[in-house]
Amino acid sequence: MSRTSNQTDGDIVRDFLSVADLLEEPQLAQLYAYLAREDEATVQDVMHELSLAQGTAYSYVNRLVDADVVEVTHDEQPRRYAAREINLTVTTVAGDREYTITPALIDAVGRRESNDDIDTYIDRHSVAGLATALTYAVARERGETTHRLMAEDLDISPLAAEMILQALRPVVHEHYDIEASGASLDELDSDDSDAADGT
Repeated sequence: MSRTSNQTDGDIVRDFLSVADLLEEPQLAQLYAYLAREDEATVQDVMHELSLAQGTAYSYVNRLVDADVVEVTHDEQPRRYAAREINLTVTTVAGDREYTITPALIDAVGRRESNDDIDTYIDRHSVAGLATALTYAVARERGETTHRLMAEDLDISPLAAEMILQALRPVVHEHYDIEASGASLDELDSDDSDAADGT
């Protein structure tokens, strides 16, 4: 479901509406993320891995198929399902911020029920804010930024920045190729601290 130049406005709206539930309902996001990780799975696999009741698992899978974010890959019993790729760019109402809905962002939203730091961050900064934090989390893991720089850029406390970066770390390592950089994060954070102290 990547955004392409030949899509009509109706296609774009339909694509957005098809992922809106994923961003609003953590259990649906969790299911989508599971299917994206596994390539394909049965409803029984979903029930076992996500601890869902049979009726709930079938209902969620059917909702995602109807939303066109999950497809049936094997129609004979037991049916197998796979997540479709999602890469949809959204601009905020004010037009001042843009973020991309990706499997990594959906995975992060899906973790909100089991991770209080992600849940609190979404409550305070919205899903758009979480998308921004995810961008910083990728940069942090690549050694390109620190929690202090993120805090300064986003006008949040360094503690809040560190907490969300730590919470998003497993998502980053699951969805992005992270290679070691020349400078360690400790060195970057130490440099930030020294700069803040004027040393």
